[in-house]
Amino acid sequence: MVKEQSVLDLEANRCFVCGQSNPIGLKLTFRLEDDVCRSEFTPRPEHAGYDNVTHGGIIFSVLDDVMANWLWLKRVKCFTAKADIRYRAHLPVGCAVRLEGRMVKRKGRLALMEGLVIRQDTNETVAEASGSFMVSD
Repeated sequence: MVKEQSVLDLEANRCFVCGQSNPIGLKLTFRLEDDVCRSEFTPRPEHAGYDNVTHGGIIFSVLDDVMANWLWLKRVKCFTAKADIRYRAHLPVGCAVRLEGRMVKRKGRLALMEGLVIRQDTNETVAEASGSFMVSD
């Protein structure tokens, strides 16, 4: 018999951001610390949009996942219903960042989340997002 958490992990095994079996994925791992979902990421040259700058879609993808994984790590399946992002600075390829995601509030099946991408070398916020996630039954 497979434990519930293992089933969730298997279902996300091909996820572009966190799936460990996705050959072109980012393979990020997420953890909960003090009710904050955390991970680290260093963009590589293949993640560039132009001129050695990380593509905004990659930044958005990791933000979406750090918010969703806050729920996922609590064994709650969900999907993104709506998300907004604000880019505050460019992210050079090779620059390590930390990711933070947290719940703002829960309204029935809707979880309101926020996420941050923060440079590890300067503590500068590169991007921030807010998202509404619909909890699956």
